[in-house]
Amino acid sequence: MSEQRAIDALEASGLDFEITRHGRVGSLAEAAAARGVEPRDIVKSLVVRRGEGDFLFVLVPGDREISWPLLRSLLGVNRLSMPDKEVAKEVTGYERGTITPFGSTTAWPVVADASLVGDPERRISVGAGAHGTAATVNAEAALNFLDAQVADVTELQQG
Repeated sequence: MSEQRAIDALEASGLDFEITRHGRVGSLAEAAAARGVEPRDIVKSLVVRRGEGDFLFVLVPGDREISWPLLRSLLGVNRLSMPDKEVAKEVTGYERGTITPFGSTTAWPVVADASLVGDPERRISVGAGAHGTAATVNAEAALNFLDAQVADVTELQQG
């Protein structure tokens, strides 16, 4: 089961983490309340295609969205896309909405938004391989473990 793969990877990482199971939620605010974190601390693990067979994870705080111009500039490419749900599952082993770099079937590079760092006490909540299941971890420790490239790649969501 993919949830177990994510939990096994978290255990193997040596990171201090907490698993929360809350079932499906209808909004970011609901998810944050169920996980005991602020909406900005729910981190979406988005799969981005850089080229044929070349993907990466982009970690985006819940109140933000990818800035495609900033991400393209960082990666030095003219074109990026998000794969459809079947391809995302094929390249990570996780269904969309459950994706996490922890336990992904391929260890794709990780880019994390710069707004995730700067507070050594900050804890973030990431997907854990199953709908309604999340892992809460120290942000900077997780990004260090994932060898994430930290850069300004998002903007506040509009509306």
